[in-house]
Amino acid sequence: MLLDALNFKAAIQLILDKLAGWGRTMISMLPNVIISVVVLVAFYFMGQLMKKYSIKIFNRFTDKPVISNLFATVLNLLVLGVGLIISLNILQLEQTVTSMLAGAGIVGLAIGFAFQDISANFISGIMMAFRKPIKVGDIIETYGHRGIVEYIDLRVTRLRTFQGLHVIIPNSDVFQNVLTNYTRTFERRIDLDIGISYGEDLEKVKTVTLSAIENLSVVKNDRPHDLYFKEFDDSSINFTLMFWINYRDELAFWKARSDVIMAVKKAYNENDITIPFPIRTLDFGIKGGKTITEMPVKTMELKTTTNGKEQ
Repeated sequence: MLLDALNFKAAIQLILDKLAGWGRTMISMLPNVIISVVVLVAFYFMGQLMKKYSIKIFNRFTDKPVISNLFATVLNLLVLGVGLIISLNILQLEQTVTSMLAGAGIVGLAIGFAFQDISANFISGIMMAFRKPIKVGDIIETYGHRGIVEYIDLRVTRLRTFQGLHVIIPNSDVFQNVLTNYTRTFERRIDLDIGISYGEDLEKVKTVTLSAIENLSVVKNDRPHDLYFKEFDDSSINFTLMFWINYRDELAFWKARSDVIMAVKKAYNENDITIPFPIRTLDFGIKGGKTITEMPVKTMELKTTTNGKEQ
């Protein structure tokens, strides 16, 4: 019994000594604790202030509030993280800071590998928001799809094709592949291939063709119209007619092309210029064969019957 009592008193004394030591340590560190709390609070309000003004700055470079809020929030967290590290250093917890940074690095690396496709689309969306290669309403062609841009967010771009279909393309595909923006300059050159008969006067064809389109309202007359002969084909001499149009939408492109084709065809009819059909020449006189005059001709005798008798 006496031994048990002595052990109990020793245990109580050990606990009291430990608590007293902690108390003395806490009292000695109390100034550092107060300073670390003040530093952390100061960095918190500093981060909030920087977030408020950084949103205004980012709004000058992008028209997407979600982008501005995102970067402002990241900046706020960075400021708060710096304040937390300084506070822990004031409390002489450098080992804790090292462990936190190592853990954050490992977690960030794991997240990066697990969501690399999402991260690529996300980063591409941010780059597109700042560089602005496209905007809503543009007519673009990318990754094998052409249509009107209807929606752009941080992950995907949505197109409406001219056949009325909705196509959703990841931003990384839009940003990293070839992109054609048809509405950036609001004008477009159309190259129309035409063929005429070998018997036509080429100077006359050129004059008639250019005259046929110069007064069309769908054609830009402040830009030069060009015509270049390019090849001798099987049954025609081919050339390319080049003219410019105001490109507002895809319908304007097809209307201009259609009007020019009708105008050129009408002018050719009025000036007796022929657009030839494909012509094929059959030669039976090749080596080892026979000419067409040497080919035997078989005739059939038509017989009729009257009352069961041949006539």
